[in-house]
Amino acid sequence: MITAQHKIGSGFGAESTADDVLAGLDLTGKLALVTGGYSGLGLETTRALTKAGARVVVPARRPAAAQENLAGIDGVEVDDLDLGDLDSVRGFAERFLASGRSLDYVIDNAGIMACPETRVGPGWEAQFATNHLGHFALVNRLWPAIERGGARVVSVSSRAHHFSGIRWDDPHWREGYDKWQAYGQAKTANVLFAVHLDRLGRDRGVRAFSLHPGGIITPLQRHIPKEEMIERGWIDEHGTVLNPEGFKTPAQGAATQVWAATSPQLDGMGGVYLEDCDIAEPAVDGGTTGVKAWATDPAEAARLWTLSAELTGVNAFAA
Repeated sequence: MITAQHKIGSGFGAESTADDVLAGLDLTGKLALVTGGYSGLGLETTRALTKAGARVVVPARRPAAAQENLAGIDGVEVDDLDLGDLDSVRGFAERFLASGRSLDYVIDNAGIMACPETRVGPGWEAQFATNHLGHFALVNRLWPAIERGGARVVSVSSRAHHFSGIRWDDPHWREGYDKWQAYGQAKTANVLFAVHLDRLGRDRGVRAFSLHPGGIITPLQRHIPKEEMIERGWIDEHGTVLNPEGFKTPAQGAATQVWAATSPQLDGMGGVYLEDCDIAEPAVDGGTTGVKAWATDPAEAARLWTLSAELTGVNAFAA
């Protein structure tokens, strides 16, 4: 099968930082939206984009914490958004659209990982609901601003998509909940979302990408018990990272999503999964890198779009 999932030789790599990939780019006059742009990779993304001249809107579930974390960074505005609450998504989108502004970059960065079994909304599994359905509804509700700006939409996935495809018979894990498999399903959904959004949006000037940012110790691990992180060999009993060479810094972790949003090297491309500031290769059996075929299958992507539209009641492309 012919696929665009092949490296292009970007010149960047795993050690590149968000500042590195933006070197020489002037983003003055550009407007970005970065969900969760006040913590971890999101904060580094916001810093890098504003440093390059962009203005960044940061929707935040904890606006007070966002204001505190972003203090001293010029060109940022904070608004309230809880991705696990579709009424909150609608309210944020309505406020933004009322401003009449266009978006140049949308980076769906916020998420939760490996949390205990949690239900939101009408009983949806929290990781699928927050990481995927909330962003699905947000992008569809913001579509007028996205289309007007000819934006790039960046869906932050993870290598954890290797853990699970979409469980079509039980996407909300009514039975046999496994926090890591549920996270994997949500991350597969992030990739499939970008695949189908790119197909729908490309003729309107909008392109979409997904990516694995790398392994980074950030607040994303807040639901993982210390004992489990010790068992996985991430930290010792004092909380010290045991294998710093195996983890990226937050600035390195933010690089691929910033590159996805802004790089001229990706002009005319879309619908592909990235890692280490390049297009990823298809995954091979037993491998730990690249993108699984179940996450880039156009039929799976279309099926997920239909399900997501039914669940959220939102579809910017409905006939």
